[in-house]
Amino acid sequence: MNHVVVVGAGLAGVRSVEALRARGFAGRITLIGQERHRPYDRPPLSKAVLLGDADSSFVDSDLVALEVDFWPGVTAKALRDGVVETTEGELGYDGLVIATGAEPITLPGDGPQHVLRTLDDSLELRALLVPGARVAVIGAGWIGAEVATAARRSGCEVTVIEAGPAPLSHAVGAELGARTQSWYDGIDLRLDTMVASVDEGGVALVGGGFVDAHVVVTGIGVRPAVEWLADADLDLHNGVVADEHLRTSLPNVVAVGDCAAWWSRRFGRRLRVEHWDTALGAPEVAAATLLGEEAVYDPVPYFWSEQFGHMVQYAGHHPAGERLVHRGEVTGKWSACWLAADDTLAAVLAVDRPRDLVQGRRIVEAGHRLDPERLVDPDVPLRDCVV
Repeated sequence: MNHVVVVGAGLAGVRSVEALRARGFAGRITLIGQERHRPYDRPPLSKAVLLGDADSSFVDSDLVALEVDFWPGVTAKALRDGVVETTEGELGYDGLVIATGAEPITLPGDGPQHVLRTLDDSLELRALLVPGARVAVIGAGWIGAEVATAARRSGCEVTVIEAGPAPLSHAVGAELGARTQSWYDGIDLRLDTMVASVDEGGVALVGGGFVDAHVVVTGIGVRPAVEWLADADLDLHNGVVADEHLRTSLPNVVAVGDCAAWWSRRFGRRLRVEHWDTALGAPEVAAATLLGEEAVYDPVPYFWSEQFGHMVQYAGHHPAGERLVHRGEVTGKWSACWLAADDTLAAVLAVDRPRDLVQGRRIVEAGHRLDPERLVDPDVPLRDCVV
């Protein structure tokens, strides 16, 4: 293998480059990035950057020292065996890493709507969050909650419009999402409300009604950025289908990050995880696989969110659980555990209880069973609930 092309210059892409070099690959590497920025982390965009605590989140990676041919501002258009078609012409490869991530979903309408996916998105939105500005946030998921946090802190008049029965209901279920509802004090939170369109001056609601807004932010999720692969001889289903080694259906092609739908041995199903930890960890396995080594990607997915003065952390895959057990009262620090039928821990959500998260993640990884009766006592460490 003489030439590896990495399509996507986000965290997953640049970590793939680093992993290839760390494993001794001495051939040519070309890194293609749609944005003109050098690689950066995305989580700070809705946290430190949006809040004004930082102006960038560039990855500390020396592309010159890594001897990478970096193509910023270049978009991949199509793929055929051995060739990536780009806006700068065709590029041949011996090995390919697909790391094109995901792109935000937007709503119909002719009015301006902001999304939060890129560094430019974050800086542009930050400039608009000024005292007295009326801000409508569509979606009370992870991104919506963090945008609402920043807008409220900036002195804006904030309305959050959520189609579900509670904040975070799509992410962790309505029962747990309802526990965060009190955090929206001072915000006009509208639940079970659908948006018809984003128009000039605000948001039109299904069934009538209009929310006036100077700024509209749409945070209703993302879709894998795989349209450029539509005509390729590649298995696509909710992203690029990959096995537990991150191999795709094309030879010498692997997929990592938000666009990869890989097989999880741990949970016995295909997962596509749109979080930083996946982009950080998957490239090691992808690089090993590309270089002919034996490696398996089987993590315990992890995610965190900072919202309304709370640190929310999650580890595992809660759809694999059948029973929800609460630890702690909603008015204080609390966590929740999803147990499978055999009382093994499928996932843990921790609010201001980092020890529960750390111990819970290790328990999920080890596959231990827990004692449900001890688990409900928040004063008993999770590790002491193992049976």
